[in-house]
Amino acid sequence: MKNKEHIDSQIEKLEAKYKDSGQDLGSYLDGLLYQRYLTYWDYIHLDTLLSLQVPRTHFPDEEIFIMYHQITELYFKLILHEQKQIVDDKSQAVDFFVEKLNRINNYYKALISSFSIMVRGMQREQFLRYRMALLPASGFQSAQYRMIEIYATPLELLVHADERDRFGPNDPIETLYEHIYWKRGATDKATGEKTLTLKQFEYRYTPRFIRIARALEGSTIYHKYLNLPPSDRSNSTLVKALQQMDINANVLWPLMHLGSAHRYLNRESETIEATGGTNWKTYLPPSFQKVVFFPQVHDKETLENWGKQWVDHQLNPEKHI
Repeated sequence: MKNKEHIDSQIEKLEAKYKDSGQDLGSYLDGLLYQRYLTYWDYIHLDTLLSLQVPRTHFPDEEIFIMYHQITELYFKLILHEQKQIVDDKSQAVDFFVEKLNRINNYYKALISSFSIMVRGMQREQFLRYRMALLPASGFQSAQYRMIEIYATPLELLVHADERDRFGPNDPIETLYEHIYWKRGATDKATGEKTLTLKQFEYRYTPRFIRIARALEGSTIYHKYLNLPPSDRSNSTLVKALQQMDINANVLWPLMHLGSAHRYLNRESETIEATGGTNWKTYLPPSFQKVVFFPQVHDKETLENWGKQWVDHQLNPEKHI
């Protein structure tokens, strides 16, 4: 009897739900009657997912390279999913803010801990050969990675460190974007000429980046923090979560790439360029870029030594023997 009452109650709720759609509940029940049972492989589109690895060479390790980058992009999508919820939230609830930041930090933790696949999980000689078939493609061209930055902090904090003191929040978004730090990573230092990698990337994504930056004016994650009441801004759990996200995104994650680049691209006699022609020795080290999403949550010493110790160890290993 109790089960029947529950079913009757659920039917009433369903009738109310579908009434506004212009169809009666019976029509939807007919569709449910004819619908196939859901399977795991159909739900996650498993066959499609497993067909997305299409190597350009016959080197076995290229498939590892492709899959790891695809996994990385899925984690980036998860991070953006949480960032959008923080930005869209109107409640200003600290608990909600912290919950989403903790999720983001867990995604970064998984990314950072799994990077040994790239650092130690491929044969160096295979990589140096199949990489030539990938030109001019580069991980530099990850649009989601740039979107994460744009959602996190205002563009004036993403201007290259050498020029950052020249710009502020009142400068036009287009101007700030032209001086964003990562563009120098794919620009010839001597001539100022952009690499094809950068030209392709800008052509494809600049309108989208500008549109997102405009939509986020005054409402990035950093703005959301700064607009909290003083008592909430000093919440230690929130501050620690923001600090950790900053370190994950702007120190630990770039450093994983730097370690991988040293393994695969560094030789005693020469430095090999990355696939997109990026100068990875100046582009990857966080102590050179000094990108900080949330400067007010860090102390002065942390900001002054942003990623310095680890980078020094990588670029000057003989000093630490």
